Amino acid sequence: MKKSVIAIVGPTAVGKTNLSIQLAKAYNGEVISGDSMQVYRGMDIGTAKVTKEEMEGIPHHLIDIKNPDEEYSVHEFQRLARQHIEEISSRNRLPILVGGSGLYIQAALYDYRFSSSKRNALLTDKLKQTALKKGNMYLYERLKKIDPEYAKKVHPNNIRRIIRALEIYETTGRTMSEYHEQQTLTSPYRLHIIGLEMERTQLYARIEKRVDRMVEKGLVEEVKRLYDKGYEHCQSMQAIGYKEFIPYFKGELSLAESIDLLKRNSRRFAKRQFTWFKNKMEVKWYVIEENAEGKTFPIIFQDVEGFLENK
Repeated sequence: MKKSVIAIVGPTAVGKTNLSIQLAKAYNGEVISGDSMQVYRGMDIGTAKVTKEEMEGIPHHLIDIKNPDEEYSVHEFQRLARQHIEEISSRNRLPILVGGSGLYIQAALYDYRFSSSKRNALLTDKLKQTALKKGNMYLYERLKKIDPEYAKKVHPNNIRRIIRALEIYETTGRTMSEYHEQQTLTSPYRLHIIGLEMERTQLYARIEKRVDRMVEKGLVEEVKRLYDKGYEHCQSMQAIGYKEFIPYFKGELSLAESIDLLKRNSRRFAKRQFTWFKNKMEVKWYVIEENAEGKTFPIIFQDVEGFLENK
């Protein structure tokens, strides 16, 4: 019998964390973070990492397991998330996967297969040397020419993903986008995927207020500590909430401009998240409004109960 898994997806700032904790409390659950950045220690404010108080005693997994200079891949996440699903289920508890990193969630829940193309060490080294000599943007522009769709999803400084995409193309003749399109939507689990959505202007207002609260809590100081430790070019620092302040530290933007840039990037990211989940997965969507706990949450809970009873 397939193991039951609840997943909660949707754009940033829509309220996924709160719902996950309420569901875990009600149905003997444990939360698995499906966020690609909350794995990093010391990156708390900018990732909106759940606090000990907010957890309300609910076990959380895949948080604070990496240092900021360590890499974290979709493949590693898939392995770790599935491991936790097995362990949680073995304790007769309910695994609840929560996050907004679309590819990570898809890889964990479905039979997402990674390229069987073996790493070509010589080609990888050649591409790395090219990046060192000509800069990351040189390789990023190459990626844009061969696979503009995938290039939209990759930050120009995420050289690891850029090199892997170029390597796959040069060794197989297939783009990363083509590879993603051929993925199947069969799952090793019995799934109930909850999607939270919100009227666009309301969501954007929440995002902007959240950014303001992050700054008040010390976001700029958090990023500066990481910057001073030499993490500027690490994968972790390419995340929204961190990369926007690098130009401020270098004197290229004012603090106000960096904050505005963060708000803009967060709004655009929320739009991309929503589009991903709408197109890639079978999701049961719920519109979140003010007082969601009194209005929408009871409907969600009722649907979850029905799912768990109909094994």
